[in-house]
Amino acid sequence: MMLAGLLLLALPAPAQAKLKVVGTYPYIQDLVQQIAQDKVSVSSLATGDWDPHFVVAKPSLLSRLNRADLLIINGAQLEIGWLPPLLRQANNGRVQPGSAGFLDLSNVADKIQVPDNVSRAMGDVHPQGNPHFVLSPANVPKLADAIAQQLCQLDKPQCKSYQQNLKSFRSRWQQAQARWQQRMAPLKGAKVIEYHRLHDYFLAHYGLELVGTLEPLPGIPPTPGQIQTMVQQAKAANVRWNIRGVFQPMGPSEHLSRHSPARLLTLPHDVGAVPEAKDIFALYETLLKRLGV
Repeated sequence: MMLAGLLLLALPAPAQAKLKVVGTYPYIQDLVQQIAQDKVSVSSLATGDWDPHFVVAKPSLLSRLNRADLLIINGAQLEIGWLPPLLRQANNGRVQPGSAGFLDLSNVADKIQVPDNVSRAMGDVHPQGNPHFVLSPANVPKLADAIAQQLCQLDKPQCKSYQQNLKSFRSRWQQAQARWQQRMAPLKGAKVIEYHRLHDYFLAHYGLELVGTLEPLPGIPPTPGQIQTMVQQAKAANVRWNIRGVFQPMGPSEHLSRHSPARLLTLPHDVGAVPEAKDIFALYETLLKRLGV
């Protein structure tokens, strides 16, 4: 009996189960991995090449939500068209809005284009501002801070590790930002047209000038008349680039570039949107390389 007791004492203590984290988009998954590394299990509901406004609510997504300890969303109503029904179906009180296992990153991001009022006549306008704020490099450390804080709240034994990894991430990000700023400086003032206001944060941060969008209103497909209007504007302003996201239709953008000086560029908006954008650093590197710097 004594020997058996000693053997039991010698056995290692059972490992604590890893925190299960779910992000709505791949950039969130990557930020969690940058901070938590192998201390948590993390996945993304969407893939990087999907339209972030319209994610298909598959049963597999519901299964992941049901097992999650922490749900991290972009917010600013980017998920409004697909996440609320999933959350209503999820049998998991831990990740419902208002719980300790729910984090809305839009609450810590600096946002642009916040309308004073919203009406149907304005198209699919987001009342809380442009939700694509991860494309401002100045916002990324704020998002990382919020994620680290939430992880610490839910997983106190690993908090020191999360804080150390956050410090390392912030340092590497600051160094990368300095390099990107230097490389982008010659492009300041360059004129662009977008299909949708997807890269506005990136353009504003680096001083590129948005002449207009192919969409007459957010979420409204361009008519032939609108495309022709943008062709004329591109010629008059000597627009340098015609930017579309990976999930947006090619036809209108191709027509614009065929009939104007604006060079067509397909730019990623999220980690995994193109194969090169393997993490948040590579996402920004890909943006710069596709702009030729």
